[in-house]
Amino acid sequence: MKPATIRTVAALRNEVGKWGAAGLRTGMVPTMGALHAGHLSLIEAAGQTCDRVIVTLFVNPTQFAPTEDFSAYPRDEEADRQELSALDVDLLFAPSTAEMYPAGYDTKVVVGGPSAGLESEFRPHFFAGVATVVTKLLVAALPERAFFGEKDFQQLLVVKKLVRDLNLPTEIVGCPTMREPDGLAMSSRNAYFGERERAAAPQLYGTLLEIAERVRADDNLAEALASGHDRLSAAGFAVDYLELRNAETLEPVTDRASEPLRVLGAGKLGKTRLIDNVAV
Repeated sequence: MKPATIRTVAALRNEVGKWGAAGLRTGMVPTMGALHAGHLSLIEAAGQTCDRVIVTLFVNPTQFAPTEDFSAYPRDEEADRQELSALDVDLLFAPSTAEMYPAGYDTKVVVGGPSAGLESEFRPHFFAGVATVVTKLLVAALPERAFFGEKDFQQLLVVKKLVRDLNLPTEIVGCPTMREPDGLAMSSRNAYFGERERAAAPQLYGTLLEIAERVRADDNLAEALASGHDRLSAAGFAVDYLELRNAETLEPVTDRASEPLRVLGAGKLGKTRLIDNVAV
């Protein structure tokens, strides 16, 4: 059965308030729609630990630069509602832009720490947009838990920090990246690929795995990263970054033997930008 759809913060608070009064635990899965199996895995995780599940659907304009794909980003609410009908979803919160950013809106949330570097070097607007909309969604519903995928690993750490720093009463749960059979991380933007680009796209994941394996073997890091850069360039990528970082802070690594490690990479393949990461 398709979930009920609500479009205002007031209606959302009213429904969640009833659940809270009944002692029910609420989980939230924020999305921008164009749902795929990765999103559905987050929803299933929410259903396993929460009594009620809210999925949000909002293509957030503040995280897109003027040169990015906001107008072209895939939108099909009815198809998304159909995907949700097979899952245990209680509410779809699908607000308008005017509901989230009414006339005169002039506030943003800026998070330091893990937002520095990596994505911020190439999309300096991005994390303020993400942090602002996620804060607004969490404050609107105050769910006990909210679920995010590890594919956007830097984003996950930024959201965890904003919740911690602002004392929001929500536990942020990171869920494993869902992948196609050839290893490509699932993403709504994968729909942009032509046949040749789609064939090359899994090279990003393969390269990250190779670098991680060389780090485990204590190979020379600079050589491993340079080799990975060459491999991706040969596959047609315009590489933005390949980095080994502390998996908890995203600070540069100072002691490979004792720190939790993550290899992160991003780049463009044709007109489509991919990001991915693997644990070491």
